[in-house]
Amino acid sequence: MAIFLTDRSTIVVQGMTGAEGSKHTRRMLAAGARIAGGVNARKAGETVDFDGTELPVFETVAEAMAETGADCSVVFVPPRFTKDAVVEAIDAGMPLVVVITEGVPVHDTAAFRAYAERRGSTRIIGPNCPGVASPGASNAGIIPSDISGPGRIGLVSKSGTLTYQLMYELRDIGFTTSVGIGGDPIVGTTHIDCLEAFQADPDTDAMIMVGEIGGDAEERAAEYIAAHVTKPVVAYVAGFTAPEGKTMGHAGAIVSGSAGTAEAKKTALEAAGVRVGKTPSETARLMRDIIHAL
Repeated sequence: MAIFLTDRSTIVVQGMTGAEGSKHTRRMLAAGARIAGGVNARKAGETVDFDGTELPVFETVAEAMAETGADCSVVFVPPRFTKDAVVEAIDAGMPLVVVITEGVPVHDTAAFRAYAERRGSTRIIGPNCPGVASPGASNAGIIPSDISGPGRIGLVSKSGTLTYQLMYELRDIGFTTSVGIGGDPIVGTTHIDCLEAFQADPDTDAMIMVGEIGGDAEERAAEYIAAHVTKPVVAYVAGFTAPEGKTMGHAGAIVSGSAGTAEAKKTALEAAGVRVGKTPSETARLMRDIIHAL
């Protein structure tokens, strides 16, 4: 089993005919994902060959859903067009929209997230994220498919590269689903959303949560874990050596005084019973110990 993305998920790619969309559509197909086609109003009616697999290009997301039964869209469009693409998918009633694009203006993300919440039919992952991978089942985004296999761990992470590293280091145990939620100040799906889904998934035995300095998302997740999560959780917080008052990497990673520091987040998580690694490799070792003890 998996969360959000399963072997039954049918994907359309908004921006499939562009350079990034085309490259990663080919990789998703190679990973075994069920790709039904792409969406590009200017190229509607055309087909694109992916190593012998011909995929149609639809004019709209609604048309793609009606023709294929798609229940997931992956968005590879430039930042200035991302809001319109996501709103189109929401209007079509797409259940899952994975927004890979980085550099999306925060006010655009705020607008389409609020719109999705009002409509109540669409889950947004991202933006500025690597996507969702359920190894052995499906892959929606840019997470490499050959770094890990199916298994017992659920992973939610703000960082794409740390997602890849932890999946690789724990490849012998494997993952139900890995969700890259993105590191922007506003994202469609939070740590808490994923923790709730993993807690409810009978095949996920333990969870890894990757956060970073800045904001209070990890502290809020710690409160949720203390109140609602019974499965073991291991965490890593990127930025233990970051200087105060500096924006580091992801747009949300800014520290003011003691608020938002890695140490403060570590303290909050440990108070909730979460084991926190000081490095990604130590985090992987902590998870390995937990799995072997179950």
